[in-house]
Amino acid sequence: MAIELYSWATPNGHKVHILLEELGLEYRVHPIDIGNGDQFDPDFLKISPNNRIPAIVDPDGPGGEPLALMESGAILFYLAEKHGRFLPAEGQGRYRTMQWLMWQMGGLGPMLGQAHHFLQYAPEKIDYAQKRYANEANRLYGVLDKRLGESRYLAGDDYSIADMAAWPWTRYPERQNVERGDYPNFQRWFDEIAARPAVQRGVEVLAGLRQAAFDDKAKEILFGATQFQRR
Repeated sequence: MAIELYSWATPNGHKVHILLEELGLEYRVHPIDIGNGDQFDPDFLKISPNNRIPAIVDPDGPGGEPLALMESGAILFYLAEKHGRFLPAEGQGRYRTMQWLMWQMGGLGPMLGQAHHFLQYAPEKIDYAQKRYANEANRLYGVLDKRLGESRYLAGDDYSIADMAAWPWTRYPERQNVERGDYPNFQRWFDEIAARPAVQRGVEVLAGLRQAAFDDKAKEILFGATQFQRR
């Protein structure tokens, strides 16, 4: 039975798109246009109470019962563990994978997201915020580059869900005031992952539906009062 995927073409969405493609799983895509406010639809909120994409419903969840799951990191962990790939079953490799996945979820994603916001989208150009998040972006790329000078992939010699989580956030470093050439180990890793056919298919999921830029309505929905309404 196909997995029901509720998503949009964003870095967090692409994480799950890539894993589904890497696993070769059957899935059915339900576009959640976050610039149009689809994330606030009551039916979607039943699946993802935090009104964020991506989310999935696996009709063949634990015990054979359907499982609805939000949060990209949790989805990666669930699918990798269920299918026995891209997450070691035991030993140090398992915990290194979880360590770098948590690093992405708690650091790389949120901080690069803030860099995107204040450098690209914020209606007011706040010098302090721009410098703070550009500096943090470069610090995190430094952490990434150092790690990838020690091992082929984030968790070691094997490609894992940690790499799938981090890679989509690093597709456009120039939007984060980051110079690719300053981080050669990162660039080697980025190019190697970008060449994977499943990754190429994953980043195309829903990409044709996304607008090149947010209009005023989308900006209000994403950054204005709409997102803060109690639902």
